[in-house]
Amino acid sequence: MAVYTQVSDEALAEFLSAYDLGAALAFKGIAEGVENSNYYLETEKGRFILTLFEKRVNAAELPYFIGLKQHLAGKGYPCPEPVMGRDSLALRTLEGRPAVIITFLDGLSPRRPNVRQCRALGEGLAKMHLALSDFAMTRENSLGPKAWAPLWAGRAGDANALQAGLSETVDAALTEILRARSSFADLPRGTIHADLFPDNAFFLGDGFSGAIDFYFACTDVLAYDLAVCLNAWAFDEGNASDASRLEFNFSKGAALIAGYQSVRPLAREELDALPVLCLGSAMRFFLTRLVDWTSTPAGALVRPKNPLEYAARLAFHLRMKGAEGYGA
Repeated sequence: MAVYTQVSDEALAEFLSAYDLGAALAFKGIAEGVENSNYYLETEKGRFILTLFEKRVNAAELPYFIGLKQHLAGKGYPCPEPVMGRDSLALRTLEGRPAVIITFLDGLSPRRPNVRQCRALGEGLAKMHLALSDFAMTRENSLGPKAWAPLWAGRAGDANALQAGLSETVDAALTEILRARSSFADLPRGTIHADLFPDNAFFLGDGFSGAIDFYFACTDVLAYDLAVCLNAWAFDEGNASDASRLEFNFSKGAALIAGYQSVRPLAREELDALPVLCLGSAMRFFLTRLVDWTSTPAGALVRPKNPLEYAARLAFHLRMKGAEGYGA
């Protein structure tokens, strides 16, 4: 369960006293997610999510994330909105952690997204980018290319312990990314989600009903966000018992790109950059998973995700030659 910090009944009651939400009627931890402690909260005034911030989230950056969601909600984009206390503040402290209450978003996260959901997700991502086009606050991508070499340093042995020869794949991918990186300088940039996995998107049937968990959002290349989604949504398990055996689903990839382009058409240079952006996205999630895999103590409540899933993506993207291979 993704609950690192336990909240006592007494602490919750004192915390809620700053709001006009009434008393708590139900309160339970949420299993999804690995970065923060999340609780489902039902009060006399409705349903909410309570988040206590842990791990990689810098408390000094929380006003950025709160402002981003307020901006999206003000544009009518479906996302959770921070709830203000009677003092007009959304961010406060609970059990020694920064904490915020957000509104509840209806919908379900797809376990195995279908083609229609992939297209709807692409549309939803593009609408998000357009809604954030005039968002004034900025944040550097703290897990962008500058972070990858330091994350990788000294971990070749860990990678090879997972899969023989894996360090050679990682080195080759880093070389290719750094070779191509200078060509990205002129690509359209803006505010991106940077972590829009299926468990961060809600659907009602096949219709996109909203996005959650914006705590990796940052200012970066817009097409990189699409690359993150291609990695997260368009790969199927080729062999459920072997995390290294994944297959790219070209129908899902094409649907996701088509959905995005139906709202925000991609420039030719964005399409040309897509293979390397996908490689970079795979590198980011492989490295952070490798760090979690090797540093999480045995018996921890949260089980880290297997980095081999993204090692397989790295290998796939190294073989790709052009954006048309993704269905573009």
